[in-house]
Parts: sequence; structure tokens; C-alpha cells
Amino acid sequence: MVSDVVLDWLLDADPSIRWQVMRDLTDAPPDVVTAERARVAVEGWGARLLDQQRVDGNWGDGIATRLWWSNLYTLLFLRDLGVDSTSERSRRAIDLVRNNVTWGPWHGDSPFFDGESEPCINGRVVALGAYFGERSDRLVDRLLGEQLADGGWNCEAPGSSMRSSFHTTICVLEGLLAYEQAFGFVAEITDTRRRAHEYLLERRLLRRLSTGEIINPEWTLLAFPTLWHYDVLRALDYLRAAGVQPDPRADEAVAIVARRRQSDGRWLLDVRHKNTIHEECAGTVGAPNRWITLRALRVLKWYRHD
Repeated sequence: MVSDVVLDWLLDADPSIRWQVMRDLTDAPPDVVTAERARVAVEGWGARLLDQQRVDGNWGDGIATRLWWSNLYTLLFLRDLGVDSTSERSRRAIDLVRNNVTWGPWHGDSPFFDGESEPCINGRVVALGAYFGERSDRLVDRLLGEQLADGGWNCEAPGSSMRSSFHTTICVLEGLLAYEQAFGFVAEITDTRRRAHEYLLERRLLRRLSTGEIINPEWTLLAFPTLWHYDVLRALDYLRAAGVQPDPRADEAVAIVARRRQSDGRWLLDVRHKNTIHEECAGTVGAPNRWITLRALRVLKWYRHD
């Protein structure tokens, strides 16, 4: 259960958090949620990120951070904020991206929504295209063809590894789910996702199939934004969003998230990944964090009916 104190704290926040709290944790009427969401593009963090877009469609200066990184992770942040993709400001921003932004000369200056070569990146591009109405069937077909025999994906395949990567797999899963939610469910894509999240569940979302050992203890740390990194909360939030029925193989990961709840009912931001941009929207490491608290509470609500 969410205490009134924690709920009030979550609602005393930027519109990008507030509308998601209303949708996921309260019984607010849909029209109230929609009205709150509309504020994201015109005030607070969402408006600030949209204001930072250059006239050529890019974000950043290309010096402190490479343009492709600034562009990709600013757009993903806007998606995390839940900016209304149909708003005038969003459409203007996406038109600039579609018409002007590329991946740079190292990828033949291919248009942004055409993606590049790595499935971890292309999964994020598919998710963004789905969110902002830039459909890419070609990129989806490529990802379907790159699924490995064990069920996941790896950016290093086929050059040096034919074993899947949790990092790459979660990025692709989120992209394919967003595509189906935006454009309709397709049996081939749904089956591909099922094989991939079965790959994660077989490993209890964090353990080696061969030995049962935890693959990487850092996956138990909770980060926002996640960038390309895997962690157990990110995996659980995907399963929730995908409508997967609670599975006993996820019990350990759920327990890890639940144990991170502080005595006051809030969660902390455990880590900020290297090269995170827009840190001011993410919060301070070691401090109570609304993003982590929101995501943890909605996962527990889905899994344990908290």
C-alpha cells in the first residue's frame, strides 16, 4: 500500500511524475490524468528539454557529449517523462529530428529513425518511433532476424559472442513492446518477445543459468535514467507493462526491490550511470527519489497487489 504521506510527496512534483502517479497509483479520472499530462510539454522538465533543442534538430553541442548520445537520451528522457507525443511542441521537435538529425558519418549519416547497427540502440529507436509516430517496420524486421538461439540479443553478436546480453535484450524488448502497443500486436513479434522474456525469467532476472550465481550485483542497484543498463527494476517494469502474469521466477527480483524501500516508504536513487545527461531531472544519488519510488510502487502493485 502507498501511504498518504508518500503519495502526497510524489504528487508534489514535476507534472511528468505527477500524471504518472495519478494514472498508476490513484483512482484519478482519465480526463484529469490527461490534463495533467498535457502540462509536461509546456512547463517543468519536459518544456526545459524541448527548449534545449537546436534549430537543426539536435541536442547538445557535440563536444562535451557526442550528438547521437545527446539526441537519443534526450528523446528517451522525454518519453520517460511522458510528454504528449501529439502536442504541438512534440510534433515540431520530432519533425526537426526526422528531417535533419542523423547518426553521423560513422553510420553513413543515416536518418535518426532509420537506426544504426547495434540492436541495443535500434531497440531504443523502435521504442521512440512507436512513441512519436515514426514507424519503422524495416528496423523491427532486422531485430527479429537478430534474435539469438537462447532467446535474447547481444550487440557483440555475431562478431564475438553468440550468447545474449541482459542489457541488449531489455532494450530490444522495450522497443518491440512499444511498437506493438502503438501499431497493433503481431503474432511473430509477440512470440519473439515471449522467447526473450523467458530468457530473462529462466535466469530469475539476475542469475546464471549454469551455476545459479548472480551475474552482476550492480543489477540490484536502482538507477534512473537507466540508459542502456539492465537492472531488476527495469526488467520488472517491462514485465508489468507487457501484461505478463506474475511468475515465481521473478520472486527474488521483486523481493530485492521491496527490501530497498526505506522506513519512510520511499526508495533511494542508488546509482547514476556514467554519461547520464539532464541529471537535474533524475535526482541526487543516495537521496529519496520520486522516479524510483513511482516505478517500484507500480511494480509491487502489479506483482503483489500492494
